[in-house]
Amino acid sequence: MLKNYGFMGASMLAMLMATPAMAQDKAEAAQPAPTNGDIIVTATRFETLASKTPIALTAVSGEGLRTAGITNPTALGDQVPSVMINRNNGLQITIRGVTSADGTEKGDPSAAFMADGVYIARQQAQEVSFFDISRVEVLRGPQGTLYGRNTTAGAVNVITNRPDLTKFSGSLDTSYGNYNNTQTTAVLNTPVNENLGLRFGVNYDHRDSFLKAGQNLNANLNPFKDNISARVSALLKFDRGELLIRGDYSHMGGISTNTLGTGNFYSNYTTNTVNPTYIANGVSNDKLLTLTPTTADGLYRLDRAANLRRDNATYGVMGEFKYDLGFVTLNYVGSYREFKRHEGNYSYYANGLSPNQFDGWYWQNSQELRLSTNSDGPLRAQAGVYYFKERGSIALQIFDRVVNGVRTNPGDPGYLFAFPQGYVMSSSLAGFGQVTYSPAQNLHITGGIRYTADEKARTGYTVTCAYDLNCAAPGDVKTPNIADRHYQKTTWKVGVDYEVTPTTMLYGTVSTGYKAGGFNDGCEAGTAAGCLLPASTLYYKPETLTAYEIGTKTALFDRRLRLNLSAFHYNYNNLQLTQVGPYCAGGTQCTQTTNAASAKIDGIEAEANFAATPHDKLDFSLSYLNARYGNFLPNAATYPTLNFQGLKLDRSPTITLMGGVAHTFPMANGGEVIAAVRSRYSSSYKMIALTIYGQFNQPSYTQTEATLTYNAPEKRYYVQGFVKNLENKLLVTAVGGGANGTLQVSDPRTFGVRAGVKF
Repeated sequence: MLKNYGFMGASMLAMLMATPAMAQDKAEAAQPAPTNGDIIVTATRFETLASKTPIALTAVSGEGLRTAGITNPTALGDQVPSVMINRNNGLQITIRGVTSADGTEKGDPSAAFMADGVYIARQQAQEVSFFDISRVEVLRGPQGTLYGRNTTAGAVNVITNRPDLTKFSGSLDTSYGNYNNTQTTAVLNTPVNENLGLRFGVNYDHRDSFLKAGQNLNANLNPFKDNISARVSALLKFDRGELLIRGDYSHMGGISTNTLGTGNFYSNYTTNTVNPTYIANGVSNDKLLTLTPTTADGLYRLDRAANLRRDNATYGVMGEFKYDLGFVTLNYVGSYREFKRHEGNYSYYANGLSPNQFDGWYWQNSQELRLSTNSDGPLRAQAGVYYFKERGSIALQIFDRVVNGVRTNPGDPGYLFAFPQGYVMSSSLAGFGQVTYSPAQNLHITGGIRYTADEKARTGYTVTCAYDLNCAAPGDVKTPNIADRHYQKTTWKVGVDYEVTPTTMLYGTVSTGYKAGGFNDGCEAGTAAGCLLPASTLYYKPETLTAYEIGTKTALFDRRLRLNLSAFHYNYNNLQLTQVGPYCAGGTQCTQTTNAASAKIDGIEAEANFAATPHDKLDFSLSYLNARYGNFLPNAATYPTLNFQGLKLDRSPTITLMGGVAHTFPMANGGEVIAAVRSRYSSSYKMIALTIYGQFNQPSYTQTEATLTYNAPEKRYYVQGFVKNLENKLLVTAVGGGANGTLQVSDPRTFGVRAGVKF
């Protein structure tokens, strides 16, 4: 492996240094200037205009986030074609039908979530508030060359504001809405001198639960969210480079309960090979209840789950360093982060609720060193190495379980069901490079390659005990969880783009993506006492994806109309499917991931933004998606004729339409009033239920949002009223089958007012 890295690194460096056109004395490429609503992005790791970037992406500026009322990642799906971002044991990101439902300590997402280019591994640490944001870039399709593993679906990169060295400035924004939704952000920017600047930001985010307590539930569910976050940035510029350091901290409090019994929305959800029946037509939040215990005693020993309180914290430091070496620039991005997770919740059983408690600690270390050319000649290239490692230890404990229809007490067999995992590790080492050659001024040919070596390991137990994790009582059971696997993969990309006119570009790409394999609970037979599983059951394979895409980006009518069109085809192999079910020893509940043989995805996307008049703006998008399983026999031994071939992939509606209009009313004092309305239509989508070998159906829906904003002259302050999900339609976003099934739903109607001032 080291020989591979050495050869790749030497080849890339030789490529960068050998081309005379790339060695022009400080011939740094001209910085693009955004025009008529265009935005500068870094999706290719160079700064380019979004309209000149030959990949499918949507970029939303910080101003655009505020105008649309996007205050957290889950709302991005309302703005970006073919994207859904839901809460499911952390954030679950689905792009063009590609997703991952494994939010456990051993799972990986299929779409990378990044903050300032730093990969955030744990989904539970990703839903923090958007504040002091420069822009958000959503890249659709595999990004295996420049961004690496876990990008088979794409990538979401949240880019925060840098310190401004030119002026002292600041802002204060606050909002209040129903469910006691309160958000406040304060930002202060101060130059120290002409080369050094500091920026400080703090955010408070509070909201009550959307759920209501059912009969016999003796627990307070409010607040659902009670978060405070802070960020400090320092930018130092010198003759040939710059150093940017950011530190951030977020405490995530509140009540973590966010699930309902599957029976609230479906019937027939426990019957094998029969698709559940949707029974919630017309259900709104006014009728929504939490899980309701069926016995009058309510919730046993609630203190065991720390009163269901969430006490999580994520924090870290990152650095960006750039230095101009003449013909190339040295780029470094490094980060160290920790995530501490302590929260209580419910586990649902047919005869009632059981409290659980999760205690976890994770740290991650990521380092990237990259060389990029400064030339404006016919060849532009970059090459680098990347290192990532995550370590963690967790203990999930479920108390007062229902065993054989009877509620247990301390001392009863099976009173405690737990997953103490003392060592969980994931590491990745990669070398990558990408070259764009321009044989003519308007023609660009791109080729890229990345070699990745991954390791994933875990040591721990699954336990069923009468008292506690010591499992010292007679009859207590400790089943080892031992696994260690290495994976290697080369991903690549080739593409061509041609500027037909200064405002019209055609492009085509073939690119590949890869997500490492992993392991389930248990251990391989023969490796230790109590290990009984064959390797084929314990381990699952990496998933891979090859994407073919063509597209065009054009601007018409003096750039007042911007239109993006793309069509794509995916060959998706060994996709990883995760479900909670009776997969652990003795038929107890735990997650299991398996590989479906293959899938095919075809799609068409269209995005348009039109400045019809100086005071009228319209936007529109259309997505067509045909995402379906290939030959997939989920349980050939028991159901030999059951084949999912041709059935829809999860969260992949065939048709999605989004459209909005905004009208500006100029005021005599130089201010303005902007009235905007936006609506989203989605056809129905499916969610697989491997526990019953069926699919849940979420029917088609429409959701509408509206804002009314007053901007003072020079936008010194603003006041905005808003409403989201005007229809108050609840969508099922994650669901499990079986007698103990639970589900999660989207946000109901929310409304309120925002205001802000800047100086």
